[in-house]
Amino acid sequence: MNNPAFQEGGEGHLAQIPLSALEHYAYCPRQSGLIILEDAFADDAATIRGTLLHQRVDTPGNRGRGTVRTLHALPVWSDRYGLTGICDAVELHADGHILPVEHKSGRYRPGGPADIQAAAQAICLEEMFHRHVPEAAVYSAVDRRRHKITVDDELRARVHQLTLTVRTMLTTSSLPPPAADSRCRRCSMATNCMPRVLASTRRYQQALTDLYTLDDSQDDAP
Repeated sequence: MNNPAFQEGGEGHLAQIPLSALEHYAYCPRQSGLIILEDAFADDAATIRGTLLHQRVDTPGNRGRGTVRTLHALPVWSDRYGLTGICDAVELHADGHILPVEHKSGRYRPGGPADIQAAAQAICLEEMFHRHVPEAAVYSAVDRRRHKITVDDELRARVHQLTLTVRTMLTTSSLPPPAADSRCRRCSMATNCMPRVLASTRRYQQALTDLYTLDDSQDDAP
């Protein structure tokens, strides 16, 4: 694989996983697999809105407002987890508090994939700044507000487990099966994924397996 984001590196010689891959996998494993294994991506209205939003907030630099300094498009990484990515915005408060703020064009869903990405950013910042980062935030353009996230032990465990799962998918080059559910109607990659066709094929193959198993059991009957 030639993508430098997936090369061996870090103190533990782990294949580096992009933070965005965690969010994609949390939403749909196959979508994440298509993007990082087959370099497939397709735009729709939602993804274009997201791109335009990030173009506004991802201009590198830092800005000050009162006692808060905000770093934009900050590269972050974690050697311990083998993660790498870019934070949309990181607020540095005068009291030492660090807050990553992930910007999303869609509506915020509590406990959803965006929480994983924001928490992973907090974990990276902890390692880089050697300071505890107990919170993160997701700004929703639809809601026009930010949503605070507590980066507790449970959420950290989710990030860790998801990182291991994505790394396994990467190292084995095993593309997850299609979801073939309500997510597919809103997915820009449905054409690449072909969820209904693949799901039908999978059901057909399972039916044949069941049929052969039944025939074998009948042949063995006294």
